[in-house]
Amino acid sequence: MSARYSCLGPKGSYSELAALRFSKGEGEVVLCPDFYAALAALEGGEVDFAVLPIENSIQGGVLKNLDLLEKPGAPFAVEELVLSIDHRLATLEGVEYSQIERIYSHEQAIGQCAEYLHAHFPKAKLLYTRSTAESLEKLNAHSAGIVGAHVKKAGVTLSGENIADEKRNFTRFLKLVRRDEAHPAESKKIFFCAVCKHRPGSLYDLLGAFASSGINLTRIESRPIRDVFGEYRFFIEIEGDIREPAIQEAVGAAKARCSQFQVIGAY
Repeated sequence: MSARYSCLGPKGSYSELAALRFSKGEGEVVLCPDFYAALAALEGGEVDFAVLPIENSIQGGVLKNLDLLEKPGAPFAVEELVLSIDHRLATLEGVEYSQIERIYSHEQAIGQCAEYLHAHFPKAKLLYTRSTAESLEKLNAHSAGIVGAHVKKAGVTLSGENIADEKRNFTRFLKLVRRDEAHPAESKKIFFCAVCKHRPGSLYDLLGAFASSGINLTRIESRPIRDVFGEYRFFIEIEGDIREPAIQEAVGAAKARCSQFQVIGAY
C-alpha cells in the first residue's frame, strides 16, 4: 500500500507539487482546505505524512505554519524540499488585461508579485484565497489569479513570463510524521524552537552553545509569543547529525539555557 500525504489543495497548488516530489510520484496525495486540516489528517491517522511550506526566499517564514509546529506534541519534520516558485497570471481565454478589476491568490503569492501588480494593475482589488490554485475558481471576465507555471486547466491562459518581483524565488517545504513515530537515525540539519530566559544575554548564551562547539547556524527567526507581549520565540536551524554525541551535547546545553525548547525536526 502506497504512503498517503496530506497537503494544502486544491489540485495544482504548490503544496501538491511538493507532496508529489516528496512521494516521487508513488504516493497518494490528500488535498486539504487549509494547513490545519493537513496536520489534523496526519494526527488523526488518515495519512502517513503531511507537507507544509515553512519558508520563502522573498517573504521569509510562513508564520502560521511556524506557529503550528511549535505546539507541544506537534508533528516532527523528517525531510526538507526546496521548490522553485514560478508565478503566472491566470485568466480565462480571451480576457484582456485591461478588463481585470480583481486579482485573486494566496497572500504569499500576492506579496511576492507586489511590484508587478502595482505597475500593471494599480486599481485592481487584491483578494486572498487559501491557496494559489483556489484562485482558478474565481476567474471570470473581470478577474485574474496567480498560480504556478505547472498548472494546466482547459479554458485558462497563463502569462508567458514569471510575474514574481524576484525571479529566483524558492519555497522550502517539510515532510512531517507523527511525533511518536519520529526516530531519526541521522541528519544533516536539526530544526528547533526556543524561548530564552527573560534576562540580559540569554540569546547570546543560547547561541553560544553552538558557537563554542563550531556548529553552524543555517537559519534563525523570531516570532512574538502570542500571550506574552514583548517576548519572543526563536526558530533556529543548525547543521549537524543528530546521532553525533557532540551535537547531542550542544543541543542539550542549549535546552538547559531556555525556558522552553522543542526540536521540530531532524532531516
